[in-house]
Amino acid sequence: MEYDTKEHWQSVWSRKKSNEVSWYQKEPKSSIDLILSTNPSKDASIIDVGGGDSNLVDRLLELGFKNITILDISTEVLERAKERLGKRAKTIKWIECDIRRFDTYDKYDIWHDRALLHFLTTEEDLKNYVELTRKCVKKGGYLILSTFSTKGPMMCSGLDTKQYSEESMKKLFSDGFEHVKSFEEEHVTPWQTGQIFIYNVFRLKNS
Repeated sequence: MEYDTKEHWQSVWSRKKSNEVSWYQKEPKSSIDLILSTNPSKDASIIDVGGGDSNLVDRLLELGFKNITILDISTEVLERAKERLGKRAKTIKWIECDIRRFDTYDKYDIWHDRALLHFLTTEEDLKNYVELTRKCVKKGGYLILSTFSTKGPMMCSGLDTKQYSEESMKKLFSDGFEHVKSFEEEHVTPWQTGQIFIYNVFRLKNS
């Protein structure tokens, strides 16, 4: 990526309200359904990468989850999310970081990514992302990934994107993960155009 990633996303969030970006969801129903399908305890460690100002964290808090981490590259959008959550923001671990630079000793029961992966378009970035998930997800833990399908947009927010099929997702995460399920879903943007996402669930093998 030759552009300044942080500067790009800071600019996007300084110009747009949360409900003015194409991936905005009032209700992250599919993400919540998939998280609950893993039968997590309320103490499960959940990270939402590229979480921005998503309403997912609100719903997780309402459901009683207590160990939530939100990672995003943009200071602007994280501050916005904290302001929206008010006192509840103190219960969340906030990480301001480019996913390509992220490193931690923490381990997660659930790694959730909706609409970040498709912005990683180089082989090196994808290889590093897979290695990161393999390192950070607990044995038997889950990856829940939602990204543009082969029917999805070629660009988003002025950037090139990468599209995926079920087979290409299986191939990407073939080392160490078992595939649980995939399905396509149409996301309707705030300006009423359709984007086709593919949702995927993988489980990190115990051995």
